[in-house]
Amino acid sequence: MTKTILITGASSGLGKATARFFTHEGWNVVATMRRPEEERELVQLPNVLVTWLDVQDRISITTAIEAAIARFGKIDALVNNAGFGLFGLFEATPREKVVEQFNINVFGAMDVMRAILPHFRQNKGGLLLNISSGAGVFTLPMLSLYCASKFALEGFIEALSYELASQNIVVKLIEPGGIANTKFEQRSGAEAVHNATIPDYDHFVTYTNAVFEGLREVRQATEEDVAKVIYQAATDGTDCLRYVATEDIKPMVKARRETSEDEYIAFMRTRFGVKVQPGYTV
Repeated sequence: MTKTILITGASSGLGKATARFFTHEGWNVVATMRRPEEERELVQLPNVLVTWLDVQDRISITTAIEAAIARFGKIDALVNNAGFGLFGLFEATPREKVVEQFNINVFGAMDVMRAILPHFRQNKGGLLLNISSGAGVFTLPMLSLYCASKFALEGFIEALSYELASQNIVVKLIEPGGIANTKFEQRSGAEAVHNATIPDYDHFVTYTNAVFEGLREVRQATEEDVAKVIYQAATDGTDCLRYVATEDIKPMVKARRETSEDEYIAFMRTRFGVKVQPGYTV
């Protein structure tokens, strides 16, 4: 039988690319988004249900899952993709934005999984694919809050995978780095514009922005490339937990996972021009 996948955050970017890819491979796709009435492309594709789901609205989550089951009879896999990244200094970021970062990237993902798990248990199996980030493996300046949300997601998913293995439910993490031609950074930049400036950080911010600009210039991966990795994770028949989805982050992932703590920290500080001052004591 044709398999069905539900994707959150499918209105643009990686979510939309993933919806297109799975449709091309013959899957039924439930493409969920906050404003389905504005979608023009996915509604034209065969075997695609475009429906409302806002990860901060639990009623919408339940409604979307019920609509998917009513249309296709069964959901075989979920892609937890909806999310955004705050860019900027922690000290300059309003608390309400910090809460929103976790409400969407962590608690929203949890709520979607909690809502679909009874359906998976009833069907004696299912697949949870969660879009993490290289920033859930290593940390980056000016992205402390996004890193915090993805580190939380990574820890939660790893622990959850042990629980759900007992129910024949497979849990996986997809870890992309920088992606060319995505709206993700556009929103991050827009969020940063509204933050206060703190002159003491000016030199650090200027240097760090230049480093990030250099990283953007060498990006090769596209949303379609990452969608292929998501499809691989969904169909390879393994219980592999983590998939590094883009080449650009592999050196930092290697430094984090395959070197000592001291070597990793030295590597990252050098990469971002951080000069550690003599220890401050009181």
